[in-house]
Amino acid sequence: MSENDIIREESMADLWNVWYSELHQGRAGLTVKVKQVVYSGQSPFQRIDILDTYEFGKMLVLYGSIMITERDEYIYHEMISHIPLFTHPNPRKVLVIGGGDGGTVREVLKHPEVEQVTLVEIDEMVVEKCKEYFPEVACELTNPKTRILFQDGARFMEETDEKFDIILIDSPDPVGPAEVLFQKKFHQNVFDRLNDDGIMVAQSESPFYNQRTLRRMYENLSGIFPLAMIYWAYIPTYPSGIWSFTLCSKQYHPLQDFKREQYRALGIKTNYYNEGIHQAAFVLPNFVKNAIVQK
Repeated sequence: MSENDIIREESMADLWNVWYSELHQGRAGLTVKVKQVVYSGQSPFQRIDILDTYEFGKMLVLYGSIMITERDEYIYHEMISHIPLFTHPNPRKVLVIGGGDGGTVREVLKHPEVEQVTLVEIDEMVVEKCKEYFPEVACELTNPKTRILFQDGARFMEETDEKFDIILIDSPDPVGPAEVLFQKKFHQNVFDRLNDDGIMVAQSESPFYNQRTLRRMYENLSGIFPLAMIYWAYIPTYPSGIWSFTLCSKQYHPLQDFKREQYRALGIKTNYYNEGIHQAAFVLPNFVKNAIVQK
């Protein structure tokens, strides 16, 4: 094959012009150019697609929504994990609901005081495919400190008698099997499974597009926990580019009780989270403040 033939083939491939779009209510969204479909399959719970893209590397798509990309996954996983872990004085037992890609587990285990992290994931295929195609994200799923339970997160919370120091709700969007994870009954079960000084963090959707969901979650959680605070991060591949998290605590305050000296001494490697971000993330734009009534 000549050099001209190679150039011609590359040009023809470019003419395929394959793009993936995730749209919000069919009106606005993110569009990325796709090199190839790496994997596409149907689990008992959802469609799983893994796309190789030019701009963001490999991308995990569940039921048509982007979950992670190689280029920016660290933002979400660092922000859902390190803020509560650098607030709680002794987080030995951590529970992660959802998060089958393994990124949250990876960040949690950067904290040496954690003795065990339990991952409850409903879809075993998600875990297996992430181990295969996203090994840098799923790298700690085989850690001896990691326990993986393949079952429904809501049912686990109803039936378990275990107690945890930190519970992280790393759920997908509130559709399908994940819808129950946004309801007050589930939040009450989370409260009951936390130790007396426990902390919970849940992803709470885009504060730009999903204000109704954010407001309902905040109302539910602030009615259950003594402290509920919203914080946010910039995530390029999530709807609107702005994503929210809701931290709920029985005792500790993420700003007043921030373990600044431990953060400096531990020196963990992060790409987004740092001491300043820990504090600044709780400074909310007015449109978010206006969408809720913080207590």
